[in-house]
Formats: sequence, C-alpha cells, structure tokens
Amino acid sequence: MKYSDCPTVEVEVTVLASAERVWQLVSDIELPSRFSAEFRGAQWIDEPGVGSRFVGRNEHPALGAWETTSWVTRHEPMRRFEWAVSDPHHPSASWWFAIDEGEDCVRLRHGGRMGPAPSGLSIAIEAMPEKEERIVARRLEEWRASMQATVEGIKALAETGP
Repeated sequence: MKYSDCPTVEVEVTVLASAERVWQLVSDIELPSRFSAEFRGAQWIDEPGVGSRFVGRNEHPALGAWETTSWVTRHEPMRRFEWAVSDPHHPSASWWFAIDEGEDCVRLRHGGRMGPAPSGLSIAIEAMPEKEERIVARRLEEWRASMQATVEGIKALAETGP
C-alpha cells in the first residue's frame, strides 16, 4: 500500500452503554490522550461544531513532537464525529468516531485515513522510497494499536458510568 492510496484503518468495539454516554466521551477531544501512545491532547480554537478548529499535540519517538490544526468536518451528536488535519479540503489525515446504536449497546468505530496531502510520514517515504510500503504498513499498525487502546478505554469508561 502506498501513501498516495490514502490507506485507511478502522477498529471497533461493542459498548454496553447508551449512545448519549458514548457520545459524551468521543466528542471530548482531550479524552483520547488518556489512552494513546502518541496523542498528547487538544484544545478547541472555536466552539465545537462543523467547521470548528482545534489544535492537537502529538509525540512519536521517530518523529518528535508536533502540533496540528484540525477542522471538524462532521458533527452529528450520538452518531458521527469527524475531523480533517491541516486542511479540511485536502487533509494530511482524516479521523472519525462512529456510533451505531443497538438495542442494549452501541457499536463504536474509530478510524483514520492517511493523506492525500503530505504529512510527517512523507519525509521518511521521500528519504527511502523503496521502503514506502513497509513504512506505510508500520504506521498503520501504530495507528491501529493506538486506536484500539482508545476505543477500549472509552468502552471501559462508558460501561462504568459517569
């Protein structure tokens, strides 16, 4: 898989809680920092809603520390929360939480897509183009692990109450 293919990864869990409770957690932009190995937190620039912005802070052993500005591209309470990194129309990455309500539970999905705009990963790919597929695959696995930890953490919080 090449970066230009805009590779995507998504994880999911079943949560024994209401969509309202899960929404409270996924719409808190700071919360994933409690579970992620890389995400250090975020701060709203604008009031939350479609088109609003927030600054996110990240840190990775190979990439160092960095900040990005993200734009909320979808904000449907109890259903979807999505954002684009760096540019809402040509992002370096896109992320989402989706809540699918069931009878006694919800299915929580968390996903991310690389590109199409360049990102910090592009520097490594440009330096070692022959290793692009391995670089992308490794980064997707890092994303998957962090996203899985995040949804498992949200599940634990949602199921134990406020």
